[in-house]
Amino acid sequence: MRFLAFTLLLLSSIVNAGTDCEVSLNYGVVVSEQQIRVIGHGGRAVYQINHPAQLIVQGDWIDLDEQQERELTELSAGIHQVVPKMILLANEGVELAVETIEQVYGGLVKDDKSQRKLQKSLERVQMSVKEKFIRANDNFYMGPGSLEQVNDLVDRELEEQLQEAMSTSVGGILSAIGGLVANSEGSEQRIANIANQLESIGEEIGQTVGPKSQTLKLKAQWFCNRFKELDKAEDRLRDSIKELKPYNVLLTGSNTHLDK
Repeated sequence: MRFLAFTLLLLSSIVNAGTDCEVSLNYGVVVSEQQIRVIGHGGRAVYQINHPAQLIVQGDWIDLDEQQERELTELSAGIHQVVPKMILLANEGVELAVETIEQVYGGLVKDDKSQRKLQKSLERVQMSVKEKFIRANDNFYMGPGSLEQVNDLVDRELEEQLQEAMSTSVGGILSAIGGLVANSEGSEQRIANIANQLESIGEEIGQTVGPKSQTLKLKAQWFCNRFKELDKAEDRLRDSIKELKPYNVLLTGSNTHLDK
């Protein structure tokens, strides 16, 4: 049972571990090779940046001075660098979470009904990520909303779904153990066998998932720092270009809960 607690802690860490880095998007962002579009709540572009430094706001071409063009080019280059990689990393992160949960659960419980319930929960997690982080050919889309705990790339809604999946798997494990206790004949040996399975699974997770998790955390910390830099670059442009003032796309830190 001691290792069961350790296993649950490990699973929880996939959702909650790492250094906090609050990041939020007020608008959707579509990135293609030559263009960035910022998408409003009605699904229409509120402004777009054409490579290298052409700005169109609500359909109007905005004249820029040299300094503004340099700052726009800096922001555009940063978004082109971050968004496609962020989408790939988001999918890596959720796949790692799903892999770990399936690894623990599949090694302990063979009940088909519980496995199907778990699989449905995990599929909802994966679908939510795919809907928020989309790649279609050479177009990349990130949807609006909070990216709290960007180190794990799971926002509150996805976190709840992962917790549901974890609850399903843990429930199956505990039910199996509870059944053994109720049927005391030979239960001590069978519980000991489950404990051995848990130890074995823990070692396997440490060897296979551990390195991947650490790599993802390092990547995500880099993204966190880049988002902060891009947030500052965007704020400078919004101060300089009045047409951009109403549109605060990136929010980081304590400001993620504000709609400037």
